[in-house]
Amino acid sequence: MMAGANASSAPVRVDLAGGWTDVGPYPSDFGGEVVNFAINLRVFARTDSDSDNTKADFEFPVHRGSGLGTSSAMNVALSALTAPEKIENPEALAEEAFVLESESGNYCGRQDQWASAIGGFNHLLFIGDSVERMPFEPMRSSMNWLKKHLVISFSGKSRNSGEMQESVWTRYSNGEQEVINGLHKIRGAARVMANGLQQDRRDMVVDSLKEICEGVDLIDRSIHDPFRNVVEPLIDSGSAVAWKALGAGGGGCSAILCSPTGREEVTQAIEREDWEIIDWDFEDKGVMLHN
Repeated sequence: MMAGANASSAPVRVDLAGGWTDVGPYPSDFGGEVVNFAINLRVFARTDSDSDNTKADFEFPVHRGSGLGTSSAMNVALSALTAPEKIENPEALAEEAFVLESESGNYCGRQDQWASAIGGFNHLLFIGDSVERMPFEPMRSSMNWLKKHLVISFSGKSRNSGEMQESVWTRYSNGEQEVINGLHKIRGAARVMANGLQQDRRDMVVDSLKEICEGVDLIDRSIHDPFRNVVEPLIDSGSAVAWKALGAGGGGCSAILCSPTGREEVTQAIEREDWEIIDWDFEDKGVMLHN
């Protein structure tokens, strides 16, 4: 351990578009593409600075199984704590965290670890086992609009993302065309999302989210089932314009994009359901060491 570094932290993330296509074997078969951003809720890893024991204690800002990538943030923070000399190479830490999570038996992709290690907004390509960061700078007006109108809430229903993943990828391996078509839709939505944010084309952001919902329903309708009875009436009333489950879905958090005048109605519907609204902001910084 590096002297003085007895704690580390890494942010959780919001997966805006393309999630699922970063998970093997899809990147090897077709290539995956994801747009995500880190938020200012950080998982902390701490160890006793007077001990050589590398066992760490963790502090989570949101519920485990929330769909915000807590497990990956934990593994990124742990990787930084056990190998602090790698802090200047966040991509390497992201890969190390991916290996840690995979070896623990969790079926996962790479987008969460990269978002957590790097921070900020990310447009990532996944080709086989390699990850490429695309040049990506959302317009400030796009970010302000997202911050104002994107409501993130926790349904109270935690789930194991690995189990959700395994079900989908078993069907994919069996060659089910509906699953493959759904994944193609989700991947295509990532480029639309990236272009929309870089051009402040809010219609493109909405179209991307709608395309993702269609793709997700093709791969497994149960992913969105825990949210439908709350969100679909908001879409019908026009107070929400688009939405998605965060992470693997099947519970955890959802992100609802409100209309210009719809936030109050969306918030009231969420509160009636006793969902927990997550207070969030953008996070530019990725993994960090703390004394």
